[in-house]
Amino acid sequence: MGILCRALVTPVTGFTERSSDGWGRAMTVIAVAGGSGSGKTTLARALAEALAAHGRAFILEQDCYYRDQSARFDQDGGQVNFDHPDSIDWPLLASHIQSLKSGQSVNRPTYDFSTHTRRRETVRVDPPDYLILDGILILVQEDLRCEFNYKIFVDTSENVRFQRRLERDVRERGRTPEGVKAQFYSQVKPMHDLFVAPSCQHADILISESGAGPADIAMNVRRIVETIISGSDRRRSNH
Repeated sequence: MGILCRALVTPVTGFTERSSDGWGRAMTVIAVAGGSGSGKTTLARALAEALAAHGRAFILEQDCYYRDQSARFDQDGGQVNFDHPDSIDWPLLASHIQSLKSGQSVNRPTYDFSTHTRRRETVRVDPPDYLILDGILILVQEDLRCEFNYKIFVDTSENVRFQRRLERDVRERGRTPEGVKAQFYSQVKPMHDLFVAPSCQHADILISESGAGPADIAMNVRRIVETIISGSDRRRSNH
């Protein structure tokens, strides 16, 4: 399935669009998925910035919804697998998406990656015009996919993804290089091959990001935004 996904991905200078459902929703929900270190978060942030010209945009990160693992965590790459779908509190994430779509504010959890605990502090999120979901596993969950107007998957080579994850986890999450490497090859790669890569079949838009420069990213963002805005116009005209 991963090979089929890569065969479908267009060159970095463009993206492939399939038909999308979900017309008629007041809030546009955009899912941005891809492997860890694929560049999906960079794309999500660029989309949010570009969509801000058309309304309020907010990024809801899958990583904020990790279950508290402090009681089970032993070491990087140990018994706790943060890249398995079971590590995420999907019912809470789904309920928050549904609440936001119905016009209700939610209290988004915060997760401490250095202690593997869910903090007591939360972040209030008011319903935006454009809700962007950012996460490696968000296209894996069937009950979530029906909530998305647009589903984007960013495909990036394994070597690039590993180097980015290594730099990020050491710099931002207080991890050791040895621990990051052990976790990547014992958990991240197997989970990517088993869950993340096959989920690209559910994407409306497939992007090849390896080697992408700022101009390539900007062009992809511009084309995606044009697709989203034209879809919003179609929904308004049908009411």
